Amino acid sequence: MAAEIAPRHASAMVCPASLGGENAGMAVVDNAIYVEGRRIEPASLDQTYELLRERGGLGWIGLYEPDEQEIQSVAAEFRLHELAVEDAVHAHQRPKLERYGDMLFLVLRPARYLESTEVVQIGELHIFLGPQFVVTIRHGLAPTLAPVRQRLEGQPDLLRMGPAAVLYAILDKIIDDYQPVLAGLRDDIDEVETEVFGGEATVSRRIYQLSREVIELDRACRPLLGILDVLNTWYEELDVDVELRRLLRDVRDHAIRTADQIDSFRQVLESMLRVNAALVAQRQNEEIKRLTEASYQQNEHVRRISGWAAILFAPTLVGTVYGMNFVFMPELDWRYGYPFALVLMVVVAVGLYVFFKVRGWL
Repeated sequence: MAAEIAPRHASAMVCPASLGGENAGMAVVDNAIYVEGRRIEPASLDQTYELLRERGGLGWIGLYEPDEQEIQSVAAEFRLHELAVEDAVHAHQRPKLERYGDMLFLVLRPARYLESTEVVQIGELHIFLGPQFVVTIRHGLAPTLAPVRQRLEGQPDLLRMGPAAVLYAILDKIIDDYQPVLAGLRDDIDEVETEVFGGEATVSRRIYQLSREVIELDRACRPLLGILDVLNTWYEELDVDVELRRLLRDVRDHAIRTADQIDSFRQVLESMLRVNAALVAQRQNEEIKRLTEASYQQNEHVRRISGWAAILFAPTLVGTVYGMNFVFMPELDWRYGYPFALVLMVVVAVGLYVFFKVRGWL
Protein backbone atom coordinates (compact mmCIF):
# COMPACT_ATOMS: atom_id res chain seq x y z
CA MET A 1 0.00 0.00 0.00
CA ALA A 2 2.93 2.30 0.66
CA ALA A 3 3.92 2.26 -2.97
CA GLU A 4 0.49 3.59 -3.89
CA ILE A 5 0.63 6.49 -1.44
CA ALA A 6 4.23 7.53 -1.83
CA PRO A 7 4.78 10.60 -4.07
CA ARG A 8 7.48 11.00 -6.69
CA HIS A 9 9.00 13.97 -4.96
CA ALA A 10 9.07 15.12 -1.38
CA SER A 11 6.89 18.16 -1.90
CA ALA A 12 4.00 16.04 -3.17
CA MET A 13 3.18 14.56 0.20
CA VAL A 14 2.94 15.42 3.85
CA CYS A 15 3.35 12.38 6.07
CA PRO A 16 0.59 11.91 8.63
CA ALA A 17 3.10 11.92 11.44
CA SER A 18 4.43 15.33 10.37
CA LEU A 19 1.08 17.08 10.54
CA GLY A 20 1.18 17.40 14.29
CA GLY A 21 -1.62 18.25 16.68
CA GLU A 22 -4.86 16.35 16.86
CA ASN A 23 -4.69 15.49 13.15
CA ALA A 24 -1.50 13.48 13.40
CA GLY A 25 -3.28 10.15 13.03
CA MET A 26 -5.35 11.09 10.00
CA ALA A 27 -4.96 9.39 6.62
CA VAL A 28 -3.58 12.56 5.01
CA VAL A 29 -1.37 11.92 2.01
CA ASP A 30 -0.96 15.57 1.00
CA ASN A 31 -1.89 18.96 2.41
CA ALA A 32 -1.10 22.26 0.75
CA ILE A 33 -2.33 25.77 0.12
CA TYR A 34 -1.84 27.50 -3.24
CA VAL A 35 -1.70 31.30 -3.26
CA GLU A 36 -1.36 32.86 -6.71
CA GLY A 37 -0.49 29.42 -8.03
CA ARG A 38 2.39 28.90 -5.56
CA ARG A 39 2.51 26.08 -3.05
CA ILE A 40 2.59 26.65 0.71
CA GLU A 41 2.97 23.63 2.99
CA PRO A 42 1.23 24.03 6.37
CA ALA A 43 2.51 22.04 9.32
CA SER A 44 -0.96 20.66 10.10
CA LEU A 45 -4.55 20.72 8.97
CA ASP A 46 -5.32 23.28 11.67
CA GLN A 47 -2.72 25.58 10.17
CA THR A 48 -4.22 24.98 6.72
CA TYR A 49 -7.58 26.21 7.98
CA GLU A 50 -5.99 29.29 9.60
CA LEU A 51 -3.97 30.21 6.51
CA LEU A 52 -7.04 29.87 4.28
CA ARG A 53 -8.94 32.28 6.52
CA GLU A 54 -6.03 34.75 6.71
CA ARG A 55 -4.50 34.63 3.26
CA GLY A 56 -7.16 33.06 1.08
CA GLY A 57 -6.01 31.02 -1.88
CA LEU A 58 -6.81 27.39 -2.59
CA GLY A 59 -6.50 24.55 -0.08
CA TRP A 60 -6.02 21.04 -1.46
CA ILE A 61 -6.17 18.19 1.04
CA GLY A 62 -5.65 14.60 -0.08
CA LEU A 63 -6.95 11.74 2.08
CA TYR A 64 -6.59 8.01 1.70
CA GLU A 65 -9.42 5.77 2.95
CA PRO A 66 -10.35 7.89 6.00
CA ASP A 67 -12.94 6.62 8.45
CA GLU A 68 -15.83 8.77 9.61
CA GLN A 69 -13.97 10.06 12.64
CA GLU A 70 -10.89 11.02 10.62
CA ILE A 71 -12.85 13.05 8.09
CA GLN A 72 -14.88 15.01 10.65
CA SER A 73 -12.27 17.76 11.01
CA VAL A 74 -12.27 18.45 7.27
CA ALA A 75 -16.06 18.09 7.03
CA ALA A 76 -16.66 20.53 9.87
CA GLU A 77 -14.20 23.13 8.57
CA PHE A 78 -15.50 23.18 4.99
CA ARG A 79 -19.11 22.39 5.93
CA LEU A 80 -19.29 19.30 3.76
CA HIS A 81 -22.76 17.88 3.39
CA GLU A 82 -23.33 14.89 5.66
CA LEU A 83 -24.80 12.71 2.89
CA ALA A 84 -21.74 13.32 0.71
CA VAL A 85 -19.44 12.62 3.66
CA GLU A 86 -21.24 9.34 4.30
CA ASP A 87 -20.77 8.33 0.66
CA ALA A 88 -17.09 9.27 0.82
CA VAL A 89 -16.51 7.18 3.93
CA HIS A 90 -18.31 4.03 2.81
CA ALA A 91 -17.19 4.20 -0.83
CA HIS A 92 -18.47 1.66 -3.41
CA GLN A 93 -20.30 4.43 -5.26
CA ARG A 94 -21.04 4.79 -8.93
CA PRO A 95 -19.61 7.79 -10.83
CA LYS A 96 -21.81 10.79 -10.14
CA LEU A 97 -21.92 14.56 -9.66
CA GLU A 98 -23.96 16.23 -6.93
CA ARG A 99 -24.31 19.87 -6.03
CA TYR A 100 -24.82 21.14 -2.50
CA GLY A 101 -25.14 24.92 -2.67
CA ASP A 102 -21.73 26.25 -3.77
CA MET A 103 -20.07 22.89 -3.19
CA LEU A 104 -19.70 20.02 -5.71
CA PHE A 105 -19.28 16.38 -4.83
CA LEU A 106 -17.98 13.96 -7.45
CA VAL A 107 -17.34 10.25 -7.50
CA LEU A 108 -14.92 9.10 -10.20
CA ARG A 109 -13.63 5.62 -11.05
CA PRO A 110 -10.02 5.67 -12.25
CA ALA A 111 -8.61 2.51 -13.77
CA ARG A 112 -5.28 0.87 -14.48
CA TYR A 113 -4.12 -2.25 -16.28
CA LEU A 114 -1.93 -4.73 -14.39
CA GLU A 115 0.48 -6.30 -16.88
CA SER A 116 1.56 -9.06 -14.48
CA THR A 117 -1.93 -10.53 -14.10
CA GLU A 118 -3.59 -9.06 -17.24
CA VAL A 119 -6.39 -7.65 -15.11
CA VAL A 120 -8.15 -4.27 -15.15
CA GLN A 121 -8.29 -2.70 -11.70
CA ILE A 122 -10.95 -0.06 -10.98
CA GLY A 123 -10.35 2.37 -8.12
CA GLU A 124 -12.55 5.03 -6.56
CA LEU A 125 -11.92 8.72 -6.10
CA HIS A 126 -14.20 11.17 -4.26
CA ILE A 127 -13.82 14.92 -4.73
CA PHE A 128 -15.28 17.77 -2.68
CA LEU A 129 -15.00 21.07 -4.51
CA GLY A 130 -15.73 24.43 -2.88
CA PRO A 131 -14.91 28.08 -3.57
CA GLN A 132 -11.60 27.82 -1.69
CA PHE A 133 -10.86 24.15 -1.30
CA VAL A 134 -10.48 20.77 -2.93
CA VAL A 135 -10.65 17.61 -0.83
CA THR A 136 -9.77 14.37 -2.61
CA ILE A 137 -10.38 10.97 -1.04
CA ARG A 138 -8.95 7.84 -2.61
CA HIS A 139 -10.20 4.32 -1.96
CA GLY A 140 -8.59 1.04 -2.92
CA LEU A 141 -5.59 0.98 -5.20
CA ALA A 142 -6.68 4.02 -7.17
CA PRO A 143 -3.77 5.77 -8.91
CA THR A 144 -2.11 8.50 -6.86
CA LEU A 145 -2.84 12.13 -7.70
CA ALA A 146 0.78 13.20 -7.24
CA PRO A 147 1.30 13.61 -11.04
CA VAL A 148 -1.72 15.93 -11.15
CA ARG A 149 -0.27 18.10 -8.40
CA GLN A 150 3.10 18.18 -10.14
CA ARG A 151 1.50 19.25 -13.41
CA LEU A 152 -0.53 22.03 -11.80
CA GLU A 153 2.37 23.25 -9.68
CA GLY A 154 4.35 23.52 -12.91
CA GLN A 155 1.55 25.63 -14.43
CA PRO A 156 0.84 28.43 -11.93
CA ASP A 157 -1.35 30.28 -14.43
CA LEU A 158 -3.66 27.29 -14.64
CA LEU A 159 -3.61 26.75 -10.89
CA ARG A 160 -4.62 30.40 -10.32
CA MET A 161 -8.00 29.54 -11.85
CA GLY A 162 -8.84 27.83 -8.60
CA PRO A 163 -10.70 24.59 -7.75
CA ALA A 164 -12.19 24.34 -11.25
CA ALA A 165 -8.68 24.00 -12.68
CA VAL A 166 -7.86 21.23 -10.18
CA LEU A 167 -11.01 19.36 -11.16
CA TYR A 168 -10.15 19.71 -14.84
CA ALA A 169 -6.64 18.33 -14.27
CA ILE A 170 -8.00 15.36 -12.28
CA LEU A 171 -10.59 14.52 -14.93
CA ASP A 172 -8.00 14.85 -17.68
CA LYS A 173 -5.63 12.50 -15.84
CA ILE A 174 -8.31 9.89 -15.18
CA ILE A 175 -9.46 9.82 -18.80
CA ASP A 176 -5.86 9.75 -20.10
CA ASP A 177 -5.18 6.80 -17.79
CA TYR A 178 -7.92 4.86 -19.54
CA GLN A 179 -5.78 4.67 -22.69
CA PRO A 180 -3.17 2.19 -21.31
CA VAL A 181 -6.10 0.13 -20.02
CA LEU A 182 -7.66 0.06 -23.48
CA ALA A 183 -4.30 -0.89 -25.00
CA GLY A 184 -3.98 -3.81 -22.56
CA LEU A 185 -7.53 -4.96 -23.27
CA ARG A 186 -6.88 -4.73 -27.01
CA ASP A 187 -3.88 -7.04 -26.66
CA ASP A 188 -5.91 -9.46 -24.55
CA ILE A 189 -8.72 -9.51 -27.11
CA ASP A 190 -6.22 -10.23 -29.90
CA GLU A 191 -4.83 -13.14 -27.89
CA VAL A 192 -8.29 -14.52 -27.18
CA GLU A 193 -9.21 -14.25 -30.86
CA THR A 194 -6.24 -16.46 -31.70
CA GLU A 195 -7.26 -18.92 -28.98
CA VAL A 196 -10.85 -19.08 -30.27
CA PHE A 197 -9.77 -20.31 -33.70
CA GLY A 198 -7.05 -22.44 -32.14
CA GLY A 199 -9.61 -24.50 -30.23
CA GLU A 200 -8.41 -23.65 -26.70
CA ALA A 201 -10.65 -25.34 -24.13
CA THR A 202 -10.59 -22.47 -21.59
CA VAL A 203 -11.19 -19.62 -24.01
CA SER A 204 -14.87 -19.23 -23.04
CA ARG A 205 -13.88 -18.38 -19.46
CA ARG A 206 -11.34 -15.83 -20.70
CA ILE A 207 -13.90 -14.18 -22.99
CA TYR A 208 -16.32 -13.92 -20.06
CA GLN A 209 -13.64 -12.38 -17.83
CA LEU A 210 -12.74 -9.82 -20.49
CA SER A 211 -16.41 -9.01 -21.01
CA ARG A 212 -16.80 -8.33 -17.29
CA GLU A 213 -13.74 -6.07 -17.29
CA VAL A 214 -15.00 -4.14 -20.30
CA ILE A 215 -18.42 -3.72 -18.67
CA GLU A 216 -16.83 -2.44 -15.45
CA LEU A 217 -14.66 -0.02 -17.43
CA ASP A 218 -17.73 1.17 -19.33
CA ARG A 219 -19.54 1.79 -16.02
CA ALA A 220 -16.56 3.86 -14.90
CA CYS A 221 -16.17 5.89 -18.09
CA ARG A 222 -19.59 6.44 -19.66
CA PRO A 223 -21.11 8.46 -16.77
CA LEU A 224 -18.28 10.97 -17.24
CA LEU A 225 -19.99 12.19 -20.42
CA GLY A 226 -23.02 13.35 -18.45
CA ILE A 227 -20.85 14.72 -15.66
CA LEU A 228 -18.81 16.79 -18.11
CA ASP A 229 -21.96 18.10 -19.81
CA VAL A 230 -23.33 19.28 -16.47
CA LEU A 231 -20.00 20.84 -15.51
CA ASN A 232 -19.81 22.76 -18.78
CA THR A 233 -23.31 24.10 -18.22
CA TRP A 234 -22.55 25.13 -14.64
CA TYR A 235 -19.23 26.71 -15.61
CA GLU A 236 -21.00 28.81 -18.24
CA GLU A 237 -23.52 29.94 -15.63
CA LEU A 238 -20.69 30.80 -13.19
CA ASP A 239 -18.72 32.52 -15.96
CA VAL A 240 -15.65 30.34 -15.41
CA ASP A 241 -12.61 31.25 -17.51
CA VAL A 242 -13.24 30.57 -21.21
CA GLU A 243 -9.92 28.77 -21.66
CA LEU A 244 -10.75 26.39 -18.82
CA ARG A 245 -14.14 25.63 -20.37
CA ARG A 246 -12.38 24.96 -23.65
CA LEU A 247 -10.02 22.56 -21.91
CA LEU A 248 -12.96 20.81 -20.28
CA ARG A 249 -14.64 20.34 -23.68
CA ASP A 250 -11.43 18.75 -24.93
CA VAL A 251 -11.56 16.33 -21.99
CA ARG A 252 -15.14 15.47 -22.97
CA ASP A 253 -13.99 14.71 -26.53
CA HIS A 254 -11.41 12.30 -25.14
CA ALA A 255 -14.08 10.73 -22.95
CA ILE A 256 -16.33 10.22 -25.98
CA ARG A 257 -13.55 8.50 -27.91
CA THR A 258 -12.77 6.32 -24.92
CA ALA A 259 -16.43 5.35 -24.51
CA ASP A 260 -16.64 4.52 -28.23
CA GLN A 261 -13.58 2.27 -27.96
CA ILE A 262 -15.05 0.50 -24.96
CA ASP A 263 -18.30 -0.01 -26.86
CA SER A 264 -16.42 -1.49 -29.80
CA PHE A 265 -14.64 -3.89 -27.42
CA ARG A 266 -18.02 -5.02 -26.08
CA GLN A 267 -19.28 -5.70 -29.59
CA VAL A 268 -16.11 -7.60 -30.53
CA LEU A 269 -16.33 -9.76 -27.41
CA GLU A 270 -20.02 -10.48 -27.99
CA SER A 271 -19.25 -11.52 -31.57
CA MET A 272 -16.31 -13.57 -30.37
CA LEU A 273 -18.51 -15.34 -27.84
CA ARG A 274 -21.02 -16.23 -30.57
CA VAL A 275 -18.28 -17.43 -32.90
CA ASN A 276 -16.73 -19.51 -30.12
CA ALA A 277 -20.14 -21.05 -29.31
CA ALA A 278 -20.60 -21.90 -33.00
CA LEU A 279 -17.13 -23.45 -33.21
CA VAL A 280 -17.71 -25.45 -30.04
CA ALA A 281 -21.05 -26.69 -31.42
CA GLN A 282 -19.36 -27.59 -34.70
CA ARG A 283 -16.63 -29.52 -32.91
CA GLN A 284 -19.26 -31.30 -30.82
CA ASN A 285 -21.20 -32.21 -33.95
CA GLU A 286 -18.05 -33.54 -35.58
CA GLU A 287 -17.27 -35.56 -32.47
CA ILE A 288 -20.82 -36.95 -32.37
CA LYS A 289 -20.54 -37.81 -36.07
CA ARG A 290 -17.23 -39.56 -35.46
CA LEU A 291 -18.67 -41.52 -32.55
CA THR A 292 -21.72 -42.42 -34.62
CA GLU A 293 -19.53 -43.66 -37.45
CA ALA A 294 -17.40 -45.62 -35.00
CA SER A 295 -20.54 -47.11 -33.44
CA TYR A 296 -21.85 -48.03 -36.90
CA GLN A 297 -18.57 -49.69 -37.80
CA GLN A 298 -18.58 -51.53 -34.51
CA ASN A 299 -22.11 -52.78 -35.19
CA GLU A 300 -21.00 -53.98 -38.63
CA HIS A 301 -18.16 -55.95 -37.06
CA VAL A 302 -20.47 -57.41 -34.45
CA ARG A 303 -22.93 -58.56 -37.12
CA ARG A 304 -20.19 -60.17 -39.16
CA ILE A 305 -18.80 -61.93 -36.13
CA SER A 306 -22.30 -63.03 -35.12
CA GLY A 307 -23.01 -64.33 -38.64
CA TRP A 308 -19.82 -66.37 -38.85
CA ALA A 309 -20.37 -67.61 -35.32
CA ALA A 310 -23.86 -68.88 -36.33
CA ILE A 311 -22.47 -70.52 -39.49
CA LEU A 312 -19.78 -72.33 -37.51
CA PHE A 313 -22.17 -73.19 -34.72
CA ALA A 314 -24.61 -75.13 -36.99
CA PRO A 315 -22.10 -77.86 -38.09
CA THR A 316 -20.80 -78.00 -34.55
CA LEU A 317 -24.33 -78.62 -33.28
CA VAL A 318 -24.92 -81.42 -35.81
CA GLY A 319 -21.56 -82.99 -35.09
CA THR A 320 -22.21 -82.78 -31.38
CA VAL A 321 -25.56 -84.57 -31.70
CA TYR A 322 -24.12 -87.35 -33.82
CA GLY A 323 -21.13 -87.65 -31.58
CA MET A 324 -23.15 -88.65 -28.53
CA ASN A 325 -22.91 -92.39 -29.37
CA PHE A 326 -26.19 -93.37 -27.76
CA VAL A 327 -27.19 -96.99 -28.39
CA PHE A 328 -30.65 -96.17 -29.63
CA MET A 329 -30.07 -93.66 -32.37
CA PRO A 330 -31.81 -94.15 -35.73
CA GLU A 331 -28.88 -93.19 -37.90
CA LEU A 332 -26.16 -95.22 -36.16
CA ASP A 333 -26.85 -98.33 -38.20
CA TRP A 334 -27.71 -96.50 -41.39
CA ARG A 335 -25.25 -96.98 -44.23
CA TYR A 336 -25.55 -93.37 -45.37
CA GLY A 337 -25.63 -91.84 -41.91
CA TYR A 338 -22.10 -90.45 -42.06
CA PRO A 339 -22.44 -88.84 -45.50
CA PHE A 340 -25.87 -87.55 -44.47
CA ALA A 341 -24.38 -85.85 -41.40
CA LEU A 342 -21.64 -84.20 -43.47
CA VAL A 343 -24.07 -83.06 -46.12
CA LEU A 344 -26.42 -81.74 -43.45
CA MET A 345 -23.62 -79.67 -41.87
CA VAL A 346 -22.61 -78.23 -45.27
CA VAL A 347 -26.19 -77.46 -46.26
CA VAL A 348 -26.96 -75.73 -42.97
CA ALA A 349 -23.73 -73.70 -43.12
CA VAL A 350 -24.28 -72.69 -46.77
CA GLY A 351 -27.90 -71.84 -46.05
CA LEU A 352 -26.94 -69.60 -43.14
CA TYR A 353 -24.20 -67.97 -45.21
CA VAL A 354 -26.67 -67.17 -48.01
CA PHE A 355 -29.20 -65.83 -45.49
CA PHE A 356 -26.70 -63.55 -43.76
CA LYS A 357 -25.27 -62.42 -47.09
CA VAL A 358 -28.70 -61.42 -48.35
CA ARG A 359 -29.36 -59.49 -45.10
CA GLY A 360 -26.05 -57.66 -45.45
CA TRP A 361 -24.43 -59.12 -42.35
CA LEU A 362 -21.49 -60.57 -44.27
